Amino acid sequence: MPATAELITSHPGLDWALKHMPLTARAVDELAPALAGKRLAMCLHVEPKTAALAALLARAGMNVHLTGSPGTTHDDIVTALRDLGITVHTKQSDDERDHVRNIDRILECEPDITLDNGGDVTLALLKRGAPGGYLGGTEETTTGGIRLRDDAVGVDKPVVVINDSQLKLLVENEFGVGQTVVQGLMNATNLMIPGMRAVVVGYGPCGKGVADTLTRLGARVAVCETDPLRSLHAILNGHRVGDTLEVLPDAQVVFTATGHPNVLGAAEISVLPDGAVLVGVGHFPWEVDMDALGAVTARTVEYGEGSRRRAHVLKDGRQLVLLDHGRMINLTAASGNPIQAMDLGLTLQARSLAAVCAGGLAPEVQPVPATVEHRIATDLVELLS
Repeated sequence: MPATAELITSHPGLDWALKHMPLTARAVDELAPALAGKRLAMCLHVEPKTAALAALLARAGMNVHLTGSPGTTHDDIVTALRDLGITVHTKQSDDERDHVRNIDRILECEPDITLDNGGDVTLALLKRGAPGGYLGGTEETTTGGIRLRDDAVGVDKPVVVINDSQLKLLVENEFGVGQTVVQGLMNATNLMIPGMRAVVVGYGPCGKGVADTLTRLGARVAVCETDPLRSLHAILNGHRVGDTLEVLPDAQVVFTATGHPNVLGAAEISVLPDGAVLVGVGHFPWEVDMDALGAVTARTVEYGEGSRRRAHVLKDGRQLVLLDHGRMINLTAASGNPIQAMDLGLTLQARSLAAVCAGGLAPEVQPVPATVEHRIATDLVELLS
């Protein structure tokens, strides 16, 4: 295990993350010769664990230019990274327009490589014209991978989609996301999980993690899933499975975990019970059709400071409570995925970045190379044994 304690920062939370991320530290130390000197345009949720990766990459000699996603940046972490000499363009209060400007700012470095989260940086770079030395990059999310695989995008450099990794889907998405989404709900609402009637829309790895965690804590969980194999898996794990219009009328809390826009549309909104709480799990806050919700909203009520618990009072008298604008609740109301789970995911990032820098990958959007997954799985087994 590398001596991560040598990289002491001005922030105790960042130091704590660094001390518990041995896989990432080992990978970056090993791969420093391939990474050193490269200009990196990086977009990730800026919190202690992702900041640890940025700090390690900077220590390895990369010229790191970082931005975050709206509503999830920790301003104190931004200060700590700037103290390390990293260029950071983001703050917690940024909205979508600020986010676009921040992306433009980090791309001014004319990156050799990109590390993206949702496809925004890569798409912006392709739109403006990638610099001649651009090698390719990585994409953290399934949502970003879908956007980049669109035929109209025209990706002609290797882009590795980290969320295509079976290793990440198992460790980080299923076990990490499940735990922290439920933690975020509890932090944001102070509601009790045992006995709760919950609906999870989507039973992919993240939705599965949320549903299974809720069940283990005593909630009564229904799952909505269009894939028959995933539906069968949900049934065998003890969940009720049904169509949204069938199960939503009984829901106290609804988690959207599909990654697709407008999953809860006008028809679904019309059957939700009074007081239902809507919780975002996916990367973008677009799974609730806000136009459809706005069309039937008479007024809004804030329960507490800010908009953490915003009740939409509908014209028929029902209230639907949307948490944190539908953004990822495990980041807006909790501390994000557990450090050990993120250690795995960020190691996938570091080793995939190095694979892109080394050359030889196909000029297309692609999953994590099998050699990378095998190496990290081997290291993780050794660490946990």
